[in-house]
Amino acid sequence: MYKESAINFKAINRLAIPAIISGIAEPLLSITDTAVVGNIAENSTESLAAVGIAGSFISAIIWILAQTRSAISATIAKYLGAKKLHEIDTLPGQIIGLNFLLSLLIIAVTMTFAREIFQMYNADGIILDYSVSYYNIRALGYPLTLFVFATFGIFRGLQNTFWPMVISIVGASLNIGLDFLLVYGLDGFVAPMHVEGAAWASVISQAVMAVLALYLVLKRTPFSLKFKRPLNKEIPNILKISLNLVIRTLALNIALYLANSYATGYGKDYIAAQTIAFQIWLFFAFFIDGYSSVGNIVSGKLLGERNFQKMWLLSMKLSRYAILVAIVLMAVCFVFYKPIGILFSKEPTVLKLFYDVFWIVLLMQPINAVAFVFDGIFKGLAEVVTLRNLLLISTFLGFWPAILISDQFDLKIHGIWIAFTVWMLMRSGVLVFIFKRRYLAKNM
Repeated sequence: MYKESAINFKAINRLAIPAIISGIAEPLLSITDTAVVGNIAENSTESLAAVGIAGSFISAIIWILAQTRSAISATIAKYLGAKKLHEIDTLPGQIIGLNFLLSLLIIAVTMTFAREIFQMYNADGIILDYSVSYYNIRALGYPLTLFVFATFGIFRGLQNTFWPMVISIVGASLNIGLDFLLVYGLDGFVAPMHVEGAAWASVISQAVMAVLALYLVLKRTPFSLKFKRPLNKEIPNILKISLNLVIRTLALNIALYLANSYATGYGKDYIAAQTIAFQIWLFFAFFIDGYSSVGNIVSGKLLGERNFQKMWLLSMKLSRYAILVAIVLMAVCFVFYKPIGILFSKEPTVLKLFYDVFWIVLLMQPINAVAFVFDGIFKGLAEVVTLRNLLLISTFLGFWPAILISDQFDLKIHGIWIAFTVWMLMRSGVLVFIFKRRYLAKNM
């Protein structure tokens, strides 16, 4: 028999803490690349800018393709709550197979047009060359990353965040070590590879994570991952959910593209500073996303149980915990405000630009916390149309006008982060309003 879902501090953090650790491993890879590359002796600012531009595009592709993770998690959680897991035993293998074919197509197209893609980000000269060389290596890891994400969705659907944590710790630790080894080299053994070394470090780490994930899924879940016909009855629903989330993620990435494009247009120091600020923002996002993951995991199971009272209680407790974590992160960063910047760059102009906006990045964290928690809950409830429409509205009626107006007033990097703040305020406020209207009524 499956246990009834418990909504208390111990039960929530039993899922959230491993999810936080596994979640921050992903941005930790990018942060490590940023910090290591930003301290290269030659062309450090150009290298940092290139990793920021290419990394932004890589994140965009991965977020778009990885939306099946949330769909798998929500579907498995629902069937777990209804005690009907046997009805979807072929589903994970089929989704992973489709993801693999799609990732190969993405690799072929994007590598062919990599130079044109990064020219759209206003990159040129050395920055463009570095962006292309970094990307062409990192792109090889798409199938590996998508496979790992899919296995995380399987485990989370089964209410298990421990094994994703283990996989993430192994991958992050390996990536950090390889970053230093391959970027800087080791006298007499490994020649310095600079930007390309950072890319290879990520790909090798992703390969190790994929092997470990395969082993754990086969040993620790009821699923075999074999591609069996006929297609599972949930495939159309998974594809529908994923398509809506892809459209949502495209809107999200338009905002990120605009931010990096404007920053690059302002100059190499601006895009370097923007890269540092955004990597920290992303790190915080994935840290807080641990509670979002609990919302995704548990709300799907509660939906299967038709337990709306606990669903409302879940939303309140997750929001409080996530806001508390955000405040702690803010406090720590304000204490270490200056040293944090020095970790990433020693260039005075880059550091000044970063320090000028870092306080905005920090102050918006409680807003982000609420947005991410309800984002996870809505994913677990398969309310993907709502999430899709909200991102479209927030991006095209919030972020885009804000950055255009800010640019007209020559606010530059300040304007970029003002636009991000407007974006997150819209995302959090609307989700809370809709959730109250739809689910508080069912709780009355």
